[in-house]
Amino acid sequence: MYLGLDLGTSGLKALLIGEDQQVLAEAQAPLTVSRPHPGWSEQSPADWLSATEAALDDLSSRVSLGDVKGIGLSGQMHGAVCVDAAGDVLRPAILWNDTRAAAEAAAMDADPQFRAISGNIVFPGFTAPKIAWMDAHEPALRARIDKVFLPKDYLRFWLTGEAVSEMSDAAGTAWLDTGARDWSEPLLAATGLTRAHMPRLVEGSAPSGTLRAALAERWGMSPSVVVAGGGGDNAASAVGMGVVRPGQAFVSLGTSGVLFAATERYAPAPETSVHSFCHALPETWHQMGVILAASDALEWLSRLLATPAADLTGGLGPLKAPGRAMFLPYLGGERTPHNDAEARGSLTGIEHLTDRAAATRAVLEGVTFALRDCHEALAATGTRYDSLLAVGGGSRSDYWLKAIATALDIPVELPVAGDFGGAFGAARLALMAVTGAGAEAAPRPAIARVIEPEPTLTAAFTEAHTRYQATYKALKGLS
Repeated sequence: MYLGLDLGTSGLKALLIGEDQQVLAEAQAPLTVSRPHPGWSEQSPADWLSATEAALDDLSSRVSLGDVKGIGLSGQMHGAVCVDAAGDVLRPAILWNDTRAAAEAAAMDADPQFRAISGNIVFPGFTAPKIAWMDAHEPALRARIDKVFLPKDYLRFWLTGEAVSEMSDAAGTAWLDTGARDWSEPLLAATGLTRAHMPRLVEGSAPSGTLRAALAERWGMSPSVVVAGGGGDNAASAVGMGVVRPGQAFVSLGTSGVLFAATERYAPAPETSVHSFCHALPETWHQMGVILAASDALEWLSRLLATPAADLTGGLGPLKAPGRAMFLPYLGGERTPHNDAEARGSLTGIEHLTDRAAATRAVLEGVTFALRDCHEALAATGTRYDSLLAVGGGSRSDYWLKAIATALDIPVELPVAGDFGGAFGAARLALMAVTGAGAEAAPRPAIARVIEPEPTLTAAFTEAHTRYQATYKALKGLS
């Protein structure tokens, strides 16, 4: 058996698979986010450990874990977990969607070596600016930092006692030489850190340590259980979906939205706000366009109208041309293509005829147009793909997927029922770490349906996307 642990923002998921990669059991434990100030987003790392204990206590009460050979880790990226020399956490973890370090990120990004070495813009949500923010605002805590962990790597530290990260997650810190797949000493020095402050690096499909004996005993596992390097949430999800070779891509409609494409070489293009990161497999990279609110935007409308999201989308019928109502989904800033932490959402063009269905379509279209921005940014780097696998909670809406297929003019594929997310990808990486297998152990899932673009509406979506881009420019700085 192989166990995947996915440390998300809203919960921890544990997924158990057999040697044939069939899912045997799963368990989940919820997590909450603290927002003590506008733009802040924090969690207590102790809550991650409690959630892991709860999920694995539940799993081990229902299934014998004695045959588990490996554990893989997936997790939310970019978070800063700062520990002192005793291994104690110094402050709540600053998460990926925290924008307090916008000024520090801009200052780093103005230093040419960051883009040149990391291959990416320094976004406010990345890890390095958060340490610079601590320099300015929490200097006493900053002075006590002995190690900086990413969220899943702090979980690994607790599971194994080993300070280890892997390249796909480390690429989102702004400290990695992404082409060399190693920490950059010049970038660390630019933020007052050294290699000693960083975990050592392994590939995502390689062993990183073994489970601590006390935990192995608690859950009925062998103390020789291998813990794999794992991957950042999107890279691990890609392994779960078999998006591991050039020309393969997926669109994720989760809390945030992601357009992810595997690439055979490192091809940075930071000027496009595309993320160019290491993949979780050796000698493989990927590019991502990232938007900060996808299904989160629909959930916002759901709360506003006091109506479940599924009810909002369920009665929309066949795809329609975009109406006058225009929604910008920048509820907490935006990454690709704007890198604008101050941008905020808007709903414009509303009129007497704008009813619940029209507002719902506008929200779905706004997220769709943000994904088209990502698609065009990826295309500008030379990245190509001829179809997209759709995952995430938003992929349950056929209307939304039809809109995406039409706006991007590319077929969207729905996999057969099953879990192909970060926990499944992490379990696959555990299998690879134990057996020595490679990308061949990460096949694509069978496809249940293909949603084709609606050719009669392609021009209407293109025109509306042009209006969408103009609306952002017109409102920039006003909100």
